[in-house]
Amino acid sequence: MLIAFTGGARSGKSAAALRAATSDGAPVTFIATAEAGDDEMAARIERHRADRPAAWTTIEAPIHLALAVEQVDAEATIVIDCLSMWVSNRMLEGGAGAGSVDAAHAGEITAEARELVACLHGREGVSIVVTNEVGSGVVPATPLGRAYRDVLGSVNQIVVGAADRAYLVVAGKRLELSGPEGGA
Repeated sequence: MLIAFTGGARSGKSAAALRAATSDGAPVTFIATAEAGDDEMAARIERHRADRPAAWTTIEAPIHLALAVEQVDAEATIVIDCLSMWVSNRMLEGGAGAGSVDAAHAGEITAEARELVACLHGREGVSIVVTNEVGSGVVPATPLGRAYRDVLGSVNQIVVGAADRAYLVVAGKRLELSGPEGGA
């Protein structure tokens, strides 16, 4: 089963994912995508680590998500937190820097998102994915910001669209998302 949680920054989506991960009693592997590029981010990462149960296994995978998923016992629960950091890491890895992202690199990232979905659907255990919803805000002022919004939006559509259950988290409250228009 693939479960997706999306929402804005500090909406409670990670907390909701952690609660969902503990609901069936299976062992949990947390796949972290954030990298500590500065002291403030390092402190955030440490706070997130402290929020997780000590018995959970953590894999740091800022770039190679599908490979990390393949390393986890097929019956364990997986929490991937979060796709938005992964997309950022992948975009910057491609040398985008302060510029934009070309269509080929954006296509590679969305292809990897499809590969990730295939890996997650091929598992017996529950897979939980967290991602930010960035399309509800203002139009970013820079080409890189707009490219990030567009690529993450495409990745979110792929992953959330493939999810068995999906939730928008707003101010700590979950709203279950339904299927495509005209669907279930």
